[in-house]
Amino acid sequence: MTESRKIWPLAIVTALVCMIVYLKALSCDFLNFDDHEFVLNNSYLKNFDWNLVEWAFTTIAPISGSWIPLSWLSYALDHLIWGLNPVGFHLTNILLHSVNAGLVVMIADRILRNRLSEFDPALDLKILYPAALLLAGLLFGIHPLRVESVVWITERRGVLNGVFALLSILYYLHFAEGVESGADGRKTKVPYFLSLSFLLLSFMAKPISVVIPALMLVLDWYPLQRIRRETVTRVIFEKVPFFFFAFTMTAVSIYLGGQDGGLKTGAASLPFWQKVVLSGNAIFEYIQLTIWPVGILPLRIIEDPIPSAYIVKGCAVAILFIVVCIFCERRWIAATSLCFILPILPVLAFFQMNDVAYAARYTYLPSVALSITGAVLLVRVYLAIRDGYQRYLVAGLAVSLLLFYGIVTQLQIGIWKDSGTFWSRVIEYQPYARAYFLRGLFFVDSGKFQAAIKDYTSCLDLAARERLPAGYFANIYGFRGEAFETAGQFQDAVEDFNSAIRINPHPLYFYHRGEALRRLGRIRESAEDSSRAGRAKGQMAWIDL
Repeated sequence: MTESRKIWPLAIVTALVCMIVYLKALSCDFLNFDDHEFVLNNSYLKNFDWNLVEWAFTTIAPISGSWIPLSWLSYALDHLIWGLNPVGFHLTNILLHSVNAGLVVMIADRILRNRLSEFDPALDLKILYPAALLLAGLLFGIHPLRVESVVWITERRGVLNGVFALLSILYYLHFAEGVESGADGRKTKVPYFLSLSFLLLSFMAKPISVVIPALMLVLDWYPLQRIRRETVTRVIFEKVPFFFFAFTMTAVSIYLGGQDGGLKTGAASLPFWQKVVLSGNAIFEYIQLTIWPVGILPLRIIEDPIPSAYIVKGCAVAILFIVVCIFCERRWIAATSLCFILPILPVLAFFQMNDVAYAARYTYLPSVALSITGAVLLVRVYLAIRDGYQRYLVAGLAVSLLLFYGIVTQLQIGIWKDSGTFWSRVIEYQPYARAYFLRGLFFVDSGKFQAAIKDYTSCLDLAARERLPAGYFANIYGFRGEAFETAGQFQDAVEDFNSAIRINPHPLYFYHRGEALRRLGRIRESAEDSSRAGRAKGQMAWIDL
């Protein structure tokens, strides 16, 4: 059996490799995809004091409607150190993810160290066993599906949650090993309470880890094999505090989401059969992209109508699920499948509070089990081959796979470089009104006003096809009018502000139309608009009708 103290170097090496792979993310900027709401325009982050702590623990996140006090505090700490320099925020995300990759190595060791004989006695060799652990950590850490969680500053919630969630699982494995070995007292109580404490902390980063108690039961069944006739009551009783807090957090999340209006939008408003189809398609995509991580999109929203291909993919997932549950006699396959599916359940269409069809960030915790199982399978294939040259081929294949992941990850990071590259990628595969609008905002900030005007025009065309509400059109006319005004096309600006005012006579529109009229020399009309504008002035802002 490998001593735990020998695992630390493997965990550190894994973390360092992940850091190197993700260094490119330090050149990425903030995105106008939620980063403004969470960080850039968040005045509460400017002062790290008691008022911030009180706010962090009493507010809910915009858009998602979730309670994330530890994530808020981590943003504030970055702001204290770096100001609004995106390098610091990205560095924190990279460090957190690197720690998680190291934790996967340690979890893999806790799962495999006493079960080597189930695979092959030769696994205990000084090279193969550490190689299996290192491979598990790297399969998790540098897989291209991790890019969204690491490079998107808003998704700090996911990587921070990952640290505490993985620590909770790790210490639970410590506890279970102590119980099975007959240890008592401090050797079992301390890991137990640490596991429970880290679970609670994970909730405060992002409530996605409410499924961990169920994952622990799966681990008790296999590979820990703790669920036996004489122990089943004790094993279930151990989980009571974990399930209590998980159910409480779930209830709080649902309540907060409802208060924020999240439950009334996105997938929540769809018929049940459509939720089934969307969920099946999402699982299919997660499996496919895990095996072949090419063509990962930074954002995929629910299409209307739902494509018929989603039904085919959903049926394929249902058939696969039935085969695994009924016909598969190998417990490791069923356990791996459950450890993959359970963490995905809260973000499927049955429960989600947004209009995202599927997203790479949702695979963060589910991928841990797949990474460990994948590493073990590669080692078992290596051991099953007796020919030396063929073994070299398998080893080369494993190394090539990691290199492939690293290259694709580098390409994927480039998509997240700034709002322009991000929304261009989205528009390439799924053009819709909001994507053009947000890329238009980026072009305005970059001084590319003609490109912004073109995107705002595309946004208006798509908004009509998508049958968006009138207030949406007023805003786009307003933003395009501002772009025309800044570009010196004052007559076009006046016409856009006329359109915006007809829909919503907001003072800010009068202010900007007055400025455009003044530049055209129409002083009397400009003065009238200035009077109507009152104290309204400044840059265009989104205005609710």
